[in-house]
Amino acid sequence: MRPLFTTYRVLAFVVGVALAFCALVAAPMKYLFAEGSSIQELGDSLSILWALHGTLYMVYFLVALMLAYRARWSPQFTLLLLIAGLVPLLMFFVEHRAAERMKAEHPELA
Repeated sequence: MRPLFTTYRVLAFVVGVALAFCALVAAPMKYLFAEGSSIQELGDSLSILWALHGTLYMVYFLVALMLAYRARWSPQFTLLLLIAGLVPLLMFFVEHRAAERMKAEHPELA
């Protein structure tokens, strides 16, 4: 289960950073600055990262689902894992909770 857990943690970090960057940097640059300004155009160019986040989120979703199934986590916690990739900055809190829970339930991973 260690490779699956490691994959989950890496994907959680990458998906969390991508979502936070898109939501907190790229989107404001695109929509809050004057149309045609260099910052607005940069924000528009950076919007391609939403597609990257979406693609990585699909992989994260499957890995998180497999991990939750193998760890026998409750449906509520599994749902929290899956939703975390859709709410900016929530991923970091949930990944930390999942890591604590995994280490408590599977000490061999610590």
